[in-house]
Amino acid sequence: MNELAPKKLTAKDFATDQEVRWCPGCGDYAILKSVQKTLADLEADPANTVFVSGIGCSSRFPYYMATYGFHTIHGRAPAIATGVKLANPDLDVWLVTGDGDGLSIGGNHMLHILRRNVDLQILLFNNEIYGLTKGQYSPTSRPGTNSPSSPGGSVEPNMNPCAFAVGASARFIARTIDTDQKHMPTILKRAREHRGASFVEIYQNCIVFNDNVFGDFTNKQVAADRQIHAEHGEPLIFGKEKDKGLRFSPGDHKIEVVTIGENGVTADDILVHDETDITIANMLIHLDGHDMPVVLGVLYCEPGQTYNDSVGERVAKAKEAKPNADMKELLFAGSTWTVD
Repeated sequence: MNELAPKKLTAKDFATDQEVRWCPGCGDYAILKSVQKTLADLEADPANTVFVSGIGCSSRFPYYMATYGFHTIHGRAPAIATGVKLANPDLDVWLVTGDGDGLSIGGNHMLHILRRNVDLQILLFNNEIYGLTKGQYSPTSRPGTNSPSSPGGSVEPNMNPCAFAVGASARFIARTIDTDQKHMPTILKRAREHRGASFVEIYQNCIVFNDNVFGDFTNKQVAADRQIHAEHGEPLIFGKEKDKGLRFSPGDHKIEVVTIGENGVTADDILVHDETDITIANMLIHLDGHDMPVVLGVLYCEPGQTYNDSVGERVAKAKEAKPNADMKELLFAGSTWTVD
């Protein structure tokens, strides 16, 4: 008798029966759809998958994924996710956070999960505002942002999430856009394939409190001229006519935009993306302003020893050194006393 072929998973297999409670038009819907589709395409096991979140609109994510999940406390999702992965190394752990939750109260925890290189995926939704608590400016809000907590406009310089990841020694850094349903799954798949902490910044639109804040490079009318989809080993070319590109300007080693065919510029002059080069990645991350495109894709990927492996090796050595060690004996060793 022929065995029945295993059922092919679909996005619906990763959707729960919970009502999705985000504002109509919120970019989170698109991200949820993309994550569910990606996991189905990868034939991920829902019973072996965990989503951990903190506090904020993005952090409702675990309710809508038919997997295991933890909706934790403000900023502490990285600590919980680290514990989950260390205790259960075979689990596929995803951490979902926002620019406020992950970079303000949770900034310290985010730094350490990246520098330790814990083997999990981090999705940081960046809408440059606090959405759940009604529109206060966040660490990524641009100077001049008007909000209930900055009625005269924010006077603080804004954080660059990917630059933060570079400073925290992250080994995988990528960017994508909430509504780009062709690009985002490719980035999510790369993040999951990477051994170590994968940091993915997702530009996400808050339609209520910060609508169209990324419109200068996400709107369809301008996207081709304002975005570069970086691919390892490929020249950094963009534009509707694919005639623009990035190159190191002669003499000062800064990146500049050039047009192929003008001023003697040829395709050979265009900078080729090397995702293993942290110096190039850092330069691409900092490109900003209307005269420069926003670089999307995998900006940096250089695998290294994971925290899980390092801790596992240390535990194995300890067990080998003292195979008959007793926890109770350890706890009661040395100076102890009894309180009546």
